[in-house]
Amino acid sequence: MSEQTTTALPRPRSAAVFDGPDRAAARAYMKGIGFGDDALKRPTIGIANTWIEAMPCNFHLRGLAAHIKEGVRAAGGTPMEFNTIAISDGITMGTAGMKSSLVSREVIADSIELTARGYQFDAVIALSACDKTIPGCVMALARLDIPSLMLYGGSIAPGRYKGRDVTILDVFEAIGAHNAGTMSDEELTDLENVASPGAGACGAQFTANTMACAFEALGISPGGSAMVPAEDEHKTTVAEKVGELVMQVLAEDLRPSKVITKESLENAIACVCASGGSTNGVLHLLAVAKEAGVPLEMADFERISRETPLFADLKPGGRFVATDLNAAGGVPLLLKRLDEAGLLHRDQITVSGRTIGEEADDASELPGQEVVRPVDDPVKKQGGLAILHGNIAPEGAVVKVAGTERLGQTGPARVFEREEDCFKVVKEGGINAGDIIVIRNEGPTGGPGMREMLQVTAAIVGAGHGEDVALITDGRFSGATRGLMIGHVAPEAVKGGPIAAIREGDQITIDVANRTIDVDLSDEEIAERVAAYEAPEPLFPTGVMAKYAKSVSSASEGAVTS
Repeated sequence: MSEQTTTALPRPRSAAVFDGPDRAAARAYMKGIGFGDDALKRPTIGIANTWIEAMPCNFHLRGLAAHIKEGVRAAGGTPMEFNTIAISDGITMGTAGMKSSLVSREVIADSIELTARGYQFDAVIALSACDKTIPGCVMALARLDIPSLMLYGGSIAPGRYKGRDVTILDVFEAIGAHNAGTMSDEELTDLENVASPGAGACGAQFTANTMACAFEALGISPGGSAMVPAEDEHKTTVAEKVGELVMQVLAEDLRPSKVITKESLENAIACVCASGGSTNGVLHLLAVAKEAGVPLEMADFERISRETPLFADLKPGGRFVATDLNAAGGVPLLLKRLDEAGLLHRDQITVSGRTIGEEADDASELPGQEVVRPVDDPVKKQGGLAILHGNIAPEGAVVKVAGTERLGQTGPARVFEREEDCFKVVKEGGINAGDIIVIRNEGPTGGPGMREMLQVTAAIVGAGHGEDVALITDGRFSGATRGLMIGHVAPEAVKGGPIAAIREGDQITIDVANRTIDVDLSDEEIAERVAAYEAPEPLFPTGVMAKYAKSVSSASEGAVTS
C-alpha cells in the first residue's frame, strides 16, 4: 500500500495520541519498542487478546493474533496487541474457583474498554475462545461503539475412546460412573488421557460454541469464521482476513451500534434455539443487549424458542460435535435453515458489510450431511430453550429442553445451601429416583458469581439418575449439562427469592409444557419462610468478589454490573 493511500485511511482517535509536536513524548515511547514514523501515521488497531496458558481453549490465541496482525499491516494499519484475563469454566468446575468465571466476563469487558479508551485505538479486533471471554469481548465492543469485530478462536477436535468420538462432557459423566462403581480407575484414566486432544474450546454445542454461533448470527463476527476449528490450517487464513476486514470496517465507520439491533439479537437467539445451545445464551445475550442499549427480555427468548425448530443434532443432546457442524456447512447453514423457515431477519448488516441474508444465501451444504436437519424434518418442532415462571421463579428460570425428552416432574425437594454439599451427597449415592434437588445461594450475588454446576449435573447423569432426578438452582449450568435441570431462578435466595422458602420434602412440580415451576405452598407461607430465612454469611467480605456482589443485577437482567 502506498504512503498516500496509507495516510488517507481514517485515524479518528489515534491522531490525538501521536500527531504533532506536543505528542513527541508519546512517539518517543513507541519508537523505543520498534514503532517507526510510518507505523505511527497509520490507524492503530487494538488486538484484544484473551490468550492464557492455563487452559486449552485460549492456549493458541497468541499464535492466531500474529496472523491477525499480518492482515492489519497488509491493509495499512498498525496493530497493537494487548491481553485480558481468562478463567476456564471446565478446569474450575466444582471448586470455589468457578465463582470467578462469570465475574471474569465483567472484568474482561472492563479491561478491553479501559485499554481501548486509554490508547484511543481507531478500531478493535477482540479475540475470544472460552465461555466468558466471548460475551465479555462483545460487551466491551458495544460499550466502545467504535469500528470493531470479534473473532472466535475455534473448537477443539473430539477425542477418541473405544472407537467413538468423546468430549470433556464424557469425562465429567465418567466421574459419576466411577463414583457409582460402574467405571474402573484405569478406564477413567484412559478416557481422561484422550478426551481433550489439543487446543480449542470445548467441542460440542456447549457455551463457547453456542455463543460463537450466536455472535456470527448477530453479525459482530465475520460470516463463516466461527466454526473453523482451532487447529485447522484454514484458521490462520481466517485470522489474516479478519485483520484486513477491520480496516474496511474502519473506513466505512461500521460500528457495533449499527450491527447490534433488536432484530439482529433475535437472529442470535434463533441461532441458539435452532442449534440446541446453552442456557448461558440467555444470560449473555441479555447482557450484550443491556450494553448496547437495546431492549431485550426473557420473554423474547421464550417467544422465539417456541417459533424456532431445533435443526442441529449436536451434543450434548444430539450426536455430533462442532467440527462436524463446520464440515456440514457451519453457521451459514444454520442461518440458511432459519431463512428457509422464515425466521431470519435478512436485512441486518454484518461486519463484512453484507447482510445476514446474503451470508445465508452463500451457505455451502455438504451433500448427505446429517448434522443440520431440513426444515421439514427438524430434530424437534420447537427450539432448545424454555423460560419457566411460577411461585419458585417469579422473574423466570431457564431450562434447556434440547438435551432431554422429559417435560415435567413432581417430587420431594432435596435442599442444599451450596453446590459442594449436593455433590457430596450425590457422590455417596444419597439421591433417589424422583428427587428434585434444590441448590441455592449460588446466584450472581449469593455465590457470588453464579457458578456453573456441570460437576453435579454430570455426576447425577453418570450415577444413572439422568432421567429420574431434576435439579433447580439460582445458579447456572454449563452448556454441557443435559437432563431436566432448571437454572437462573430469579430472584435468587439472598435477594428474597421464593427459592429461599423451600424446605426438605416440600412437593415441587415442574411442567415445561406449560412453562411453570411451583412448590406446593401458599403465598402466605412462602412469604413467612422467606422473611425467616437466614442466608449464609458472604464468602468474600472484600475484594473483587465483594464489589461484584454489591453491584450485579439479577440473572433475569443478564447479571450485569452497574
